[in-house]
Amino acid sequence: MGLLSNKIERDVLKPGDHIYSWRSAYLYAHHGIYVGDEKVIHFTQAAGQEIGTGTVLDRFIFSSSPSHPSEYPCPNCGDQSRLDGVISSCIDCFLPDGDLYLFEYDVSPAVFLAKPRGGTCTLAKSDSPEDVLHRTSFLLKNGFGAYHIFKNNCEDFAIYCKTGLLVTTNLSVGRSGQAASFLAATSAVVSTPLRFLTTRFSGLAVVGYGMYCVNRLVSDIGVRCDVSKIPVERLVAPSSSNESVVEQLVTPSSSNEAVVEGG
Repeated sequence: MGLLSNKIERDVLKPGDHIYSWRSAYLYAHHGIYVGDEKVIHFTQAAGQEIGTGTVLDRFIFSSSPSHPSEYPCPNCGDQSRLDGVISSCIDCFLPDGDLYLFEYDVSPAVFLAKPRGGTCTLAKSDSPEDVLHRTSFLLKNGFGAYHIFKNNCEDFAIYCKTGLLVTTNLSVGRSGQAASFLAATSAVVSTPLRFLTTRFSGLAVVGYGMYCVNRLVSDIGVRCDVSKIPVERLVAPSSSNESVVEQLVTPSSSNEAVVEGG
């Protein structure tokens, strides 16, 4: 893969690859797992529905809107405009006329920081294609909880399928590099005391970008300590409150304790 671009051609895709496509003028990317035979399994929110934030972002981001309008459904997939959750689509519906990119795993910290846009790579290692496809197929049948842009989105789904890792606290964002980048940019601007060391615009820019990079790095699922390997079968095992593990992880609780422990 190139240092500045993860673009890839369809004919070199392999089952188990984590792919993504930019949406809304590169505002965000939609992620999924390629499973072969021109099919992609991805986690989506139906167009027109709120995405769990209650913010202005709800007006712009619908995890994946199909490329075919409901009046002219895809001949392969049918009308998917009202579907949400984990779904299977042909690669044309997944891309909606955009370019195709490959998400990279097990990159070095230097490469990670050289790609300032979040949601393109991680320091975490991918599991075998067989494990990835097993998790993906299981979640297609059983779901991945409720969609939430910051704690349980399409990138979180794809990263879990690739690694089996889940964040085990309800105090932080999920595994999504895009969400981490958004929050890192915000915190770099408003929270760092280092911004008071200089009043020059260039100095502020350097300090802010440095804090942004540090926040992105420590938020990556490959280095953070609040993650555990969770078997996919446990994600649908009901708890005493009849909530799935995923729903517990993305729903704030009254305590500050981790919802699940490693295993």
